[in-house]
Amino acid sequence: MGNEQIPQIAPVVPTPHRSRRQQAAPPGAVQWLVDRISAVRELLTGRPVSLYAASVLRIGYGLLYLVFLLREFRHRDEIWGPGSPWTPSLARQLFDQTGWNSILTLSDSRAYFELCYVMALVTSALFMLGWRTRVMSILFAVVVISFHARAIFMTDGGDNLLLLMAIYLVLTACGRRWSLDARRDRLKTARASNAPQQVGSYSAQQLRDARITLTTVVHNCGMFVIAAQVCFLYGTAGLYKVQGASWGSGTALHYVLNLELFQPWPALSHLVDEHTILIAIVGYMTVLLQVAFPFVLFGRLKYPVVAMLLGMHLGIAVLLGLPLFSGAMIIADAAFLPDRFYTFLPHLSRRAAQRTGMWRPAPGRAARCGSVPSQGRPGVLSSTRRATPAAVQKDTTSAAGLASDQS
Repeated sequence: MGNEQIPQIAPVVPTPHRSRRQQAAPPGAVQWLVDRISAVRELLTGRPVSLYAASVLRIGYGLLYLVFLLREFRHRDEIWGPGSPWTPSLARQLFDQTGWNSILTLSDSRAYFELCYVMALVTSALFMLGWRTRVMSILFAVVVISFHARAIFMTDGGDNLLLLMAIYLVLTACGRRWSLDARRDRLKTARASNAPQQVGSYSAQQLRDARITLTTVVHNCGMFVIAAQVCFLYGTAGLYKVQGASWGSGTALHYVLNLELFQPWPALSHLVDEHTILIAIVGYMTVLLQVAFPFVLFGRLKYPVVAMLLGMHLGIAVLLGLPLFSGAMIIADAAFLPDRFYTFLPHLSRRAAQRTGMWRPAPGRAARCGSVPSQGRPGVLSSTRRATPAAVQKDTTSAAGLASDQS
């Protein structure tokens, strides 16, 4: 027994205490969560998304409201002016209950009202053209709010969505594309490329980067709110129709077409009403499209859905006499088309014009027509090299590739 060896027992190493949540979570769950947070952060702060879509919204709503004001120019006094049945005193009493306000009720003078109306026309036109867009977007929102609140019972309800979009567009960088501001920035960049690059202080560069990041975050959040608003509108409208017995039986459009309030052309309404089966099919398709719209936005199925919704709104504008509502909805649907769709349109139209012989590129113009200004941090070039025209062309070409990949 003396030769027997006593087995050595390994020392017990205390393990660190882990909570139940840490023990239950798989090793890759935390990393997956960190990756998702980083992806969301990059999406919000990396670069502004849907710049062309935001510009389409700016042009569309600015033009729509300009046409609306010009259309009602002969009836402006009866709708918004001192001679309206809904008098300024009644409007002020309503403001005390709803909290709305309007610049049109600041004075009962006819000269003041005419001045406000002219300023509304000018503001809508400049907002559509994209001149000093940041300031004009605020003024356009004030104009739409003021005219909407002044005669809230005198319009057809189509300006409700236009009012919301005018407020949301204040948050977006809707003047980066297809605007006078974008043209001015391109000319400024071209002039700066021929001059020596001045290196600013570190604090000024930090402030510039912070401003660009803040603008990017606010723009992306504004576009998300616009998309969520349209999805909520379509979803609730579709679910509300599902609960109706007339929509379930396919007879809802029959009753709508026989309402005198929505018969701009009675003969056309009666002609369409004679096709009973077609009306039932259109009614079912309307409900299906509205309910399915929020679920098809992340695939290619959204293109035929948006096309069918375009036809539906055109039918509403013609048959029911609601052009303002239909126009507002058509422009809102354009927010879901990716930027590569809008950048492809000029090439498609140019190709069609070349095939028909209606357009020929000017000498030296072909190299400039495809350049797209950068979306992230325009005007910020490397301090180690001089901004030459070839470098600017290279930067804009890479930015065009990034813009074509976003949706």
